[in-house]
Amino acid sequence: MTGQPDERQPTGRLTQRLGDRLAFGGDYNPEQWDEAVWKEDDLLMRWAHVNLATVGVFSWALLEPEEGRYDFGWLDAHLDRLHAAGVAVDLATPTASPPPWFTFAHPDAMPVTAEGVRLTHGSRDTYCLAAPAYRQAALRIATALAERYGRHPAVAMWHVHNEYATVCWCDHAAAAFRTWLRARHGTLDALNEAWGTAFWSQRYLSWEEILPPRATQWHRNPGLALDYRRFWSDEALAAYREQRDAIRARTTADRPITTNLMLPGYQVLDLWSFGREVDVVGIDHYPCAPGRDAAADTAFGADRARSFGGGKPWLLIEQGANTVYTGDRTLPKEPGDILRHSLAHIAHGSDGALFFQWRQSKAGAELWHSAMVPHAGPDSRIFREVADTGAALDRLWEVAGSLVRARAAVLHDSDCWWALDGQGLPSASLDYHGELRRAHRALWDAGVTTDFAHPAGPDLSRYRLLVAPALPLLSDAAAESLRAWVHAGGTLLVQHFAGVVDERHHARLGGYPAEPLREALGVRVEEFRPLAAGAVLRLSDGSTSTAWSESLRLTAPAEAVASYTGGMLADRPAVTRHPYGSGTAWYASTRLDAAAYDALVARLLAEAGIRPEIPLPPGVEAIRRHSPSGGPSWLFLLNHTAAPATVQADGHDLLTARPVPAAGLTLPPGGAAVLRQG
Repeated sequence: MTGQPDERQPTGRLTQRLGDRLAFGGDYNPEQWDEAVWKEDDLLMRWAHVNLATVGVFSWALLEPEEGRYDFGWLDAHLDRLHAAGVAVDLATPTASPPPWFTFAHPDAMPVTAEGVRLTHGSRDTYCLAAPAYRQAALRIATALAERYGRHPAVAMWHVHNEYATVCWCDHAAAAFRTWLRARHGTLDALNEAWGTAFWSQRYLSWEEILPPRATQWHRNPGLALDYRRFWSDEALAAYREQRDAIRARTTADRPITTNLMLPGYQVLDLWSFGREVDVVGIDHYPCAPGRDAAADTAFGADRARSFGGGKPWLLIEQGANTVYTGDRTLPKEPGDILRHSLAHIAHGSDGALFFQWRQSKAGAELWHSAMVPHAGPDSRIFREVADTGAALDRLWEVAGSLVRARAAVLHDSDCWWALDGQGLPSASLDYHGELRRAHRALWDAGVTTDFAHPAGPDLSRYRLLVAPALPLLSDAAAESLRAWVHAGGTLLVQHFAGVVDERHHARLGGYPAEPLREALGVRVEEFRPLAAGAVLRLSDGSTSTAWSESLRLTAPAEAVASYTGGMLADRPAVTRHPYGSGTAWYASTRLDAAAYDALVARLLAEAGIRPEIPLPPGVEAIRRHSPSGGPSWLFLLNHTAAPATVQADGHDLLTARPVPAAGLTLPPGGAAVLRQG
C-alpha cells in the first residue's frame, strides 16, 4: 500500500479514475454500522449506481485511538470491500474532529471565542488552527494515512479536512497573527500607518502589544479586523497545504487532492486563494429556500465554484438528499428535486453529484440530517429518487470534463465582504452576499450564464458585461484594471457605496469611488445619504428605491438615466450612464426596486450583446457545456415550474436516449433534458 514519492504535478481528472463516468455517491461512515448493514450497503450502492464514497471524514478517534498509535485494520477492510464492489474512494483526513484524547492532552489547543471563552470538547471543530499541537497532530494523521493508502487501488481522490475553518482568538492565534503581520507590513511604523492608529490613541510600540480583534468596549479598528480575516484565511490555507503536500509526496499524480468549501459566507476564507491551491474545487451546497428560489441558489453556488477554479470542472462534494435549510427549519425537497438539483450542478460545471451522507445516522448530532438511504430504508421515495438520479448520471458519462463558458460576470472579492462585515458602517442594510445573490439572480432570471470574477483578475477580457453589486474596497490596481476594461469595450454596472476605501481600509479622499474607476463612470460621489428603515424614494422614471442614496456630480458625457424626485436630491442623478472609450459604464447610486433592477440588467445585456442560449418559456433554465476539444456541446434544460414547458431545440436527449422531435421538446413539470448537439 505504500510507494515512493511522486514529485510530478497532478495530471488526471477524477472522472478518468472513475472510468470516465460522472461521480455519484457521498459520505460513507461504515463505522456507525454492523456487518449486516455493510452487506446491504454493497447491494444498494450497486442499485443506486454509486461509484464514489467519501470515507473517513470524522474517523480520527478510530484511526488513532491513542496519540501516536494507529488502527487501520477496519479501514483496510472497508477500502478493500468498496474496491471489490466497484466503488472508488475519496479518502478524507479526519482533522475537522479531533478525538477526546487530544482535548485532554492539549487543552491549550481548544478554540477561544472573541469574548475570551475557551470552548470544550463535545462537538466537531474543537481546535485552534494556529495551535502547534493541533497542526502537528493533523499533519501526523494525514501523513500516516498517505503512507498507508497513497497507492491503494480504491483511492481515486484525497479529501483534506472538512469545511475549513473555525475562527479562534486565543494566544496561539495571537502569536501566529503577529508573525503574519511582520511578513505583511515589515515594520511597526508601516503597520501603524496602515491601521490608522493615530486615531483613538492606538499606536503600537511593540509587536507583543497587538492582539486579535477580541471583544472590546466599542468598535474595533477596521484595519486590524480586516487583516485578521486575511490572516485567518491564510492560516487555513497553510494548514491545508501542509496536509496536501504530505499526501502528494506519497500518492500518484493522477489522484486529485481537494477540500470541501462551504458556500457562500460560512467560512472566513478567500476562496480565490483556495481555488488556486486545490486540484479540483469541491463545494458543499444546501439550498436556502424551496422551489424556484432553490434553483437560483443552486446556480449561484455552482457558478461561484466553477469560477474559483478558473472555469475548470469542479465537484459537488455534499448536498442534502431531502434538505432545504431556511435558517430556522429544515424543509423537505419536493419529488424530482434530487435529480433536478443534481443536474443543475452538473449543468453549471460539476463533474458529479455527491451527498451527505449515504445512510442516515441512527444516533449523534446529525441524526436528522437527510441521506441517500433514509431511516425508512430503501423502500422509500428518497432512495428511489436517489437510485434514479444515479442511473441518469450514468447516461451522462460523455459530459465529463466539458466546460461552461460565460460572457457576463459578477465581481466578487473577499476583502469587500470582510469590509462590509465590520462595525461602524453608515447603514446596516449593506449586505454583501445579499447583493451578490441579487445581481446573480437578475442575470439568471434573464437566462444568462454567469461567472464570478475578481476585480483585479487577469482574465476580465473574456467578459462583455461586469456587474459590481458590492465593491466598497478597491485597490488602485483593481480600479485601473476596471477602467481599462471599460475603455477597451466592456459594459460595467457599479452599484452604490463603491470604491470608498482602499486595500488598507483608508477612505478615498476627494470624492468616491477610486480615481481610475471614477473616470470610467463619469461620476463623483460627494455625499452618502442612507435611508431610514422602510423609507422609499421615487425616481423620475417611475421606479422606486430603498436603503441608500447619494449626491453625485457628473462629468460629460455622462448622463442621468433616472433622477431623484424629492428632498435635497430632487432632480439630481440616481442612475447614470457614461460612454467611455469603446465601452460604457453605469452607476446606480441607490438600491432599485426589483422590477427596475431587472429592467436595468436587461438593458445592459442588450447593450453588451448577450442573449440566452436559446429562447425559453418562463421558468425553464438552459445552460451549455462545451467539449474542450471543439467537438459536441451539451444543452441542459431544466423545468423549474409545475407545468409542462415546450422548448424549440434539436439534438439527442441523453436522459431518454432519444432524438428530439421536430416539433420541439416538451419537458414535464419539474423535468429535465440533456441534449447532445453538434
